[in-house]
Amino acid sequence: MEQICSSTNLNQALRRVKKNKGCAGVDKLDIDATIFKLRQASNGQALRQSLLDGSYRPQPVLGVGIPKPSGGVRQLGIPTVLDRIVQQAITSVLSDIYEAKFSNSSYGFRPNRSAHHALAAASRYIREGRGYVVDIDLAKYFDTVNHDRLMHRLSEDIADKRVLKLIRSYLQAGIMRNGLVEQRQRGTPQGGPLSPLLSNIVLDELDKELERRGHKFCRYADDCQIYVGSEEAAYRVKESITEYLEQKLKLTVNREKSAATRVTERTYLKPPLRDRWDNPIYRSQRKLK
Repeated sequence: MEQICSSTNLNQALRRVKKNKGCAGVDKLDIDATIFKLRQASNGQALRQSLLDGSYRPQPVLGVGIPKPSGGVRQLGIPTVLDRIVQQAITSVLSDIYEAKFSNSSYGFRPNRSAHHALAAASRYIREGRGYVVDIDLAKYFDTVNHDRLMHRLSEDIADKRVLKLIRSYLQAGIMRNGLVEQRQRGTPQGGPLSPLLSNIVLDELDKELERRGHKFCRYADDCQIYVGSEEAAYRVKESITEYLEQKLKLTVNREKSAATRVTERTYLKPPLRDRWDNPIYRSQRKLK
């Protein structure tokens, strides 16, 4: 926690949040108003102390809907600016730990990686003779992350109970819609700096399982495609990985949208993926460093 609360780290987090801009949260304080408040008297020191002694409490996130390029609405949870600063401070420290652990086949929300790199890897797998693809679609992934499983995974790498308690408090912070706060028992809402890192930590277990089985794959956030050499292998992998995701990781696979097919019958790393993560609200979240 001392690393997270260091003056250098908090100031860097503040500058990053300011650079990324974004709207106010439930407290209706924009970036300038929040910075002004922090610089008044000893508010900045009070923030640091509350983080250190465990008394800091995140506010609910603001529920906001944005149009999807493919139609429909994506639900975001926008933290207050102050909570975004704290989340960014956490992310900056934890990303140093987890970047060294993440798979080379994971491309989303990571420094110096993009959908273009994922497309290049997919093209290479196809040229090598893997003409079938297993396309796994996770139903409402960010809304269904199991908190207990995520916290158990974090506890394997983080010894400081204060950090674990703070992260859980963010996971359990309510979401305000139409003036009413709804409590959350699962999920990690998109919209804050911490959510992309947590989502990758959850799905890193999938990456490691795929690597253990010797598969070639590309994962970009919750979009995962596995490249194999035959139709039989594709169907077998689809069934076994679906079972792993649902039984082991407690996630839900959308069976209607998931598929095992020839690459020529399905656009690998489909264009909506590139459009989906090119929304301005995600650009800053991809840059964890």
